[in-house]
Amino acid sequence: MRLRFILSETWTSLRRNVPMLLSVMLVTFISFLFIGASLLTQAQITKAKGDWYDKVEVVVWLCPDGTSQSPNCAAGTAATAQQINALQDVIQQELGDDVSSVTYESPEDFYNDSFLKQYPNGEFQGRTLTAADMQGSLWLKLKNPEKYKVVSEVLSGRDGVEEVVDQRQIFEPVFAVLNRATAATAMLAAVMVVVAVMLTGTTIRMSAASRSEETEIMRFVGASNWTIRLPFILEGAVAALLGSLLSCLALSALVKVFITDWLAKSVTWIPYVTQGTVLLISPVLIVGAVLLSVIASSVALNRYLKA
Repeated sequence: MRLRFILSETWTSLRRNVPMLLSVMLVTFISFLFIGASLLTQAQITKAKGDWYDKVEVVVWLCPDGTSQSPNCAAGTAATAQQINALQDVIQQELGDDVSSVTYESPEDFYNDSFLKQYPNGEFQGRTLTAADMQGSLWLKLKNPEKYKVVSEVLSGRDGVEEVVDQRQIFEPVFAVLNRATAATAMLAAVMVVVAVMLTGTTIRMSAASRSEETEIMRFVGASNWTIRLPFILEGAVAALLGSLLSCLALSALVKVFITDWLAKSVTWIPYVTQGTVLLISPVLIVGAVLLSVIASSVALNRYLKA
């Protein structure tokens, strides 16, 4: 009987306050849409880093045959076989715990396997280049990608080495932009959450104030404090639940339209978040929205429904 009464009171309150409840639902929807977008962006960064960082290598570019800005290549001649062997010995002796494999790529291999794929005619900046214009390189696969600085410090400045490059440097600017976007989204989401909490509290207070006579009568007949409060708390929780569900549906639609059906087909070399990622964060959004609503409603009711 008590449960039926509470549910009946909740339904009555929902019917009486449809405009305000729609406002709470809309603000909750927008707030948790931004929170979800922030979580998805961070998941995208984590996914991309995990995939790319496992694949990228440290490239030791050897001195080319010709001019170079590196002091190590002042002689203007390509790295000799003796210098290359010495570098491989250094890698094996000093970096054996950090480097899992070393691959030497000759100028001819680089020209045929990489350069011609990017420039089929061999033309670059108005010149037609050949294998003789390329330079050799050592490709190092690291056991721990974070140890790049150690490898760079050991190999930079040695004879025959023009430059040591970590391929992660290519992706860091992209990650920096995405991290800033995540931070901006998170800040906007935080503001919207505050607005949602305030609006929820205001709505519940107004609902309680409009039914103050009913709650007083309930007190006189011996209704417990929580029996009186619970319908109002459920009122806010229902609005928050609906708003959070809408935000999850919107995130799913955004991922499908802009990522699955567009970006994933246009740029195939990047691993993207999927509907599975949305499913993982959806419970967090729903539970978070309901909890915030319950807390805001409970605090707001203290003014009108003191024990």
